[in-house]
Amino acid sequence: MQVFKFGGASVKSAENIRNVVSIIEKYKESELLVVVSAIGKTTDKLAKITTNYFKQEGDYFGLLEDLKNEHFQILNELFEDHNNPIFDDIANTFVEVEWILEEDPQDEFDYLFDQIVSVGELLSTKIVAAYGNYKNVPIQWVDARDYILTDNNYQEARVDWEKTEEKIRKDLPFILDDKVIVTQGYIGSTSENFTTTLGREGSDYSAAIFAASLNAENITIWKDVPGVLNADPKWFERTELIPELSYTDAIELTYYGATVIHPKTIKPLQNKKITLNVRSFLNPEEPGTQIKTTNQTLPVPSFIFKVNQVFINIQPRDFSFIVEDNLSHIFDLFHKNRIKINMMHNSAISFSVSVDDTGENVMKLLTELEKRYKVSMEKGLELITIRYYNQETIDRVLVNKEIIRELKDSYTCQMLVKKNDE
Repeated sequence: MQVFKFGGASVKSAENIRNVVSIIEKYKESELLVVVSAIGKTTDKLAKITTNYFKQEGDYFGLLEDLKNEHFQILNELFEDHNNPIFDDIANTFVEVEWILEEDPQDEFDYLFDQIVSVGELLSTKIVAAYGNYKNVPIQWVDARDYILTDNNYQEARVDWEKTEEKIRKDLPFILDDKVIVTQGYIGSTSENFTTTLGREGSDYSAAIFAASLNAENITIWKDVPGVLNADPKWFERTELIPELSYTDAIELTYYGATVIHPKTIKPLQNKKITLNVRSFLNPEEPGTQIKTTNQTLPVPSFIFKVNQVFINIQPRDFSFIVEDNLSHIFDLFHKNRIKINMMHNSAISFSVSVDDTGENVMKLLTELEKRYKVSMEKGLELITIRYYNQETIDRVLVNKEIIRELKDSYTCQMLVKKNDE
């Protein structure tokens, strides 16, 4: 039994959806569950619609109409018969969002976000399933919200693993005997049947949940890159494919910000010793990268770059130590404002962090911190992480850059830097 996951880039056009279905067709005789993300940048667009609707600003109906047209353009290219039921199905799915937007916002933003943004995955999976059946690939569309059960921590819902595994194991194997299952990533539901999301880029995690619950032989994440590379191609002209990776190194890379795999994906697979393949949907015959139990260390140093970083330095106003009660309060404020720390360092009298510059919530955090601490901030920085570093790799990334903060251990070097003025 296998699990496939296709991201937004793999289904961003009619041509890409044809390619995805052709890959599925090659494996249709085996037991196969396929997790699909929203088409292209749909999630970002739905997030903007939600924000504008909640603030009652901008033409959010116009943005939704543009998104609808994009989806129907794909349908028109995929299906010659415009009387195919998928056209009505997609129209009705958009109507669910229109109903929300027609009323003034009454609910909390996080709740509204999940109800609206989750529609992206419903749209993409309905289209992929319909096109697969149109091409005589036996596909059963399944609503992931019936199987991935969570708490009500909207936007970052926590999975109830016991109930989720029980539900998946009870129902899905019978479907897999006859058909390929196509379902959604990123979404789940509460005990009250309200839709939740698992955090951005959570479709990888969804695939891992299904794979672990079904004791899959392996899981394949199909990307627009050959596999796991030692650096992002947009930063390096020459990158190297890592053919084999241990779970531990994969977890470390995702922890420090490597975007090829979602951080929460690895652990459920490691627990069940399920091999994770990262392969290219552009070149599906290539083997890609295998992540599994192995003593193999990274064959080359790996580089992770995070731009638009904010450096925040925090000191007690009364010159006391940064002790446990201060740290607890500081971490609570970061959690409350949904800000994730990318790098941190503490001394007796200060605590400093690097975080993504996400705008409004960072400024809100600073305002709350300043009620109790002395706070300084610097924007426009870059965080560089090198796994299995040496001095040559450090020198390579520091050209025309000044180190603001540096942390090292035996395997990993993190440097928060700014560009030198030329």
